[in-house]
Amino acid sequence: VQLQASGGGLVQAGGSLRLSCTASRPSLGINTMRWYRQAPGSERELVASIFRSGYTNIADSLKGRFTISRDNAKNTVDLQMNSLKPEDTAVYYCAITYYGRDELYWGQGTLVTVSS
Repeated sequence: VQLQASGGGLVQAGGSLRLSCTASRPSLGINTMRWYRQAPGSERELVASIFRSGYTNIADSLKGRFTISRDNAKNTVDLQMNSLKPEDTAVYYCAITYYGRDELYWGQGTLVTVSS
């Protein structure tokens, strides 16, 4: 399984970033697509998830600022992050599950740094 994430970088507080992740090998049968993040010294946490149907879940603390979307034809998942805060600084990881499997497949992380 190959997951390629992009879009991280340095942004000032109040700014926006859009992360993208493309899944391949294999690209068929993807069920959920997710974004996690891990801040320094903290555990990895689920940011948002989206099912193939389009149903989404966003962490309560991030609702209103973060949105998740996917393109099933392209096997991509995006995370739009608005009104960023310094506490959003973390390495963001995309992950997917396949139908009929419990395993979570991870991509490499992309660093998001929000300066105050």
